[in-house]
Amino acid sequence: MSAVTSSLSTDQQKKLLSLFGHVRLHLLYKASIHGFDADSFHCRCDEQGPTVIVAYNAAGFVFGAYTSNDYTQSEDAITDEEAFLYSIRGENKPLRVAGISGQNAFRDGNSGPDFGALVFLEDDEPMVASNPGNGFNFQAAEMHGDSLELTEFEVYRVEDLGAMLEKPWRNMQWTAEKKKQLMKAIETYQPEMKTVQKARVLLVGPVGAGKSSFFNSINSAFRGNMTSQAIAGTAGKSVTTQFRTYTIKAGKGGKPVPLVLCDTMGLEENVDSGLNIEDFTNIFKGHVMDRYQFSTCAPLLEGAPGFKRNVGLNEMIHCVAYVVDTSKVSLLSQKLLDKFAAIRKKANQMGIPQILLMTKVDEACPLVAEDLKNVYHSVYIQKKACQLSELLGIPLVHIMPVKNYSKELDLDQDTDILLFTAMQQMLNYADSFYENHITYDQGGDDQLELYRSNDNSHSVCSEHELRVV
Repeated sequence: MSAVTSSLSTDQQKKLLSLFGHVRLHLLYKASIHGFDADSFHCRCDEQGPTVIVAYNAAGFVFGAYTSNDYTQSEDAITDEEAFLYSIRGENKPLRVAGISGQNAFRDGNSGPDFGALVFLEDDEPMVASNPGNGFNFQAAEMHGDSLELTEFEVYRVEDLGAMLEKPWRNMQWTAEKKKQLMKAIETYQPEMKTVQKARVLLVGPVGAGKSSFFNSINSAFRGNMTSQAIAGTAGKSVTTQFRTYTIKAGKGGKPVPLVLCDTMGLEENVDSGLNIEDFTNIFKGHVMDRYQFSTCAPLLEGAPGFKRNVGLNEMIHCVAYVVDTSKVSLLSQKLLDKFAAIRKKANQMGIPQILLMTKVDEACPLVAEDLKNVYHSVYIQKKACQLSELLGIPLVHIMPVKNYSKELDLDQDTDILLFTAMQQMLNYADSFYENHITYDQGGDDQLELYRSNDNSHSVCSEHELRVV
């Protein structure tokens, strides 16, 4: 299924946002996709915090209602002093109607949203009942033009973005010298173990989070011009269907950087969609060949085409980088969170360090869009980082906000600094992986203690290996 998108025009969205403070809207429900009925509405909109209804009619009006309260189907009459009705049409200034003092804002029932003066999805139909004076006073002609049949109906979560922190929650240097230092540190990096030539980092994340775009952005930053080696896109399904290993060159025709980024299919909610969780064991151990075509039906089996039998530490994954769209953190479903937990458990059992990339920070926060250097001053970005830390069980220090190149034709120093900082942390965590797997013999040479697991495949282990289940 393709992604569900808003029917608001750019101008309509700006006018709707002007009715609030510094907020972001998250589309929860679209009736033409999910159904013009109360059950579908409550399934997606109950207990979502502050929400705004956006109704469309044939007369060209965009109108609706805001409440700061949850929908819970309590059957209670709700008092909400922050609630209001609104209407947007043409070039006119948006109409905003506050509630009548002393009257309830809406009835929290199991029917469509009932704001008294406006009752949406009446009788599970694309209709609105209009009763001016019942909680809110307005002229019907100004509110909806007396056109009560709906052509579309949407509900958005309204999320307060907050302001700017007085002090950044992480210190950064935004200078040309810092960018140069980061590039040099990455280009001259040498793995801790003699048997490993390059650190291998696996990118894992939901469809559309920006995994392939992250590689393209890193590659562009090192090449000095925009590149598009990895296939990226915004389709509802994963654009990446193969296991890909990408090298990065320092400049056109330059020497490869000692880091390999491995890309996978995107994660999807359904068990039979997206990358099979059982495939991660083979990927972590290095058994999956480059360009192996994933199957959503069954994991790769030993002996099947695409399975590498004899592998060493050089082919293993040394760090896992989870990739999450910052603006969709609140929309991560429990099914996706369960998949992340299963992957983290497998990585922890093998002692593989993990990092999390928060992509699209500029799209998530207007203050960051204005100036990327605001990323660690943004209350909203800090809030999302803390939320991800809690949801996925990843320490905040392992969470790195980044911006991928998406529409730009020229490189940007601040974007590169965020990308290179994340890349350097990946290499630092890869070093931690090596340290967990190094033992020393009497001569001081690095040795690997291999154990044979129940499926007779080799994995790396040592008595010092960190194991967290």
